[in-house]
Amino acid sequence: MKPRNKFQQRIVEASKKLTALTDEQIEWSKNNVIGHLGRRNNKGKITCTNCTHSWQGISHLIDTLTDCECPNCKAKLKVKTTNKRVFRTNYYMTIITACEGYQVIRSIIIRCTARTGKLPEYTHSEVMQRWLAPDGKFCTFAKLRQTMGTMYYDAWIDYTPLELRQENDVYDRIFTDCIYPHQQLIPELRRTGYKKALYNQKPLALFRTLLTDSKAETLVKAKQTKLLKRIMDMGWKNIDNYWRSIKICLRNNYKITDATLWCDYIDLLRFFGKDLSNTKYVCPDNLKAEHDRYVAKKLKADLQAEIEKQLEKEADYREAKAKFFGLVFSDGTINIRVLESIAEIITEGKVMHHCVGSYHSKEDSLILSATIKGKRIETIEISISQLKLIQSRGVCNKNTKYHNQIINLVNQNLSLIEERLVA
Repeated sequence: MKPRNKFQQRIVEASKKLTALTDEQIEWSKNNVIGHLGRRNNKGKITCTNCTHSWQGISHLIDTLTDCECPNCKAKLKVKTTNKRVFRTNYYMTIITACEGYQVIRSIIIRCTARTGKLPEYTHSEVMQRWLAPDGKFCTFAKLRQTMGTMYYDAWIDYTPLELRQENDVYDRIFTDCIYPHQQLIPELRRTGYKKALYNQKPLALFRTLLTDSKAETLVKAKQTKLLKRIMDMGWKNIDNYWRSIKICLRNNYKITDATLWCDYIDLLRFFGKDLSNTKYVCPDNLKAEHDRYVAKKLKADLQAEIEKQLEKEADYREAKAKFFGLVFSDGTINIRVLESIAEIITEGKVMHHCVGSYHSKEDSLILSATIKGKRIETIEISISQLKLIQSRGVCNKNTKYHNQIINLVNQNLSLIEERLVA
């Protein structure tokens, strides 16, 4: 695509001065990005696909269900019992650098081919660059993608050049969590207080927010990063709903340790018409106790009226979320399913004693329930647009001993939601 304005023309010229990838960066990706496999044969012999070392395993359950480390190269391995001898995997590495006064986020795909008994072979290809100016403007360089005859949105065509491309939400979905540790920052971004933590956000989204909204910079410098993460997960446009109360917290050195609970609590205060600038309300000594008190108050005040009112919207809810109905996944112990009606969501909130009962009105939220043998354990909220787990809460907003297991299970099955989303 030819540059269409002066900004894009400047970026195209600047891109010619971007340095090539270094051997050190690629070597780091081999050691820190790629997940190696321990190939276990039917006789229990395990072969490390990283160094070819072999040894006798203990048992199928112990080898496959517990952490495994190669005794020779010390690589962490995922053991898989299979007769397959060739394994091909792809991984992404992200390099954050600067060039000609622009922040550059580079995405490199690392391909690994491991053959049993042979050292792995690696290839790499830089597939995408996001160029960000200090004023928040950005553009994308990328290779072409195979868009016909494939279900993968990131099926890159390697022989095509990195060129200026029209913006597409696909570029925002490329995996960016494996960050090369040596980051080069433009002065404007460094001044916002950003160090290296991304708070589980995409680098481009976080950097743009920091560069364009002083509120984000304030939260970082005040070390209220949990609050920054929570509001970005909700959508940064929601910051104005909480900013008046946030300023009161900052003025009183009130540390928000549970940002999700605090935001829900502020929403409850707003519902009851409380003064969101009053320290007594927005800086409670016991946040959880006050949150639970207002949840109970809200339920007691208008539960039945709200149920009747919301049930009238059942048809609209089904139309919006029907494509996800019937979605169930399990790890053998925990079962997770999509709640398929407003009545189910309201019941979930009532039984679990939290405020999910009103979440059916959130257009971007998908609500699921995690159970064990039919007993509710935790309630899960997923952002449909971001395909990201927002929160998982047990009874009275407490995390259960299954919390991490539930989060891992949901993250492993986000692709099922994506398939229904694009179907």
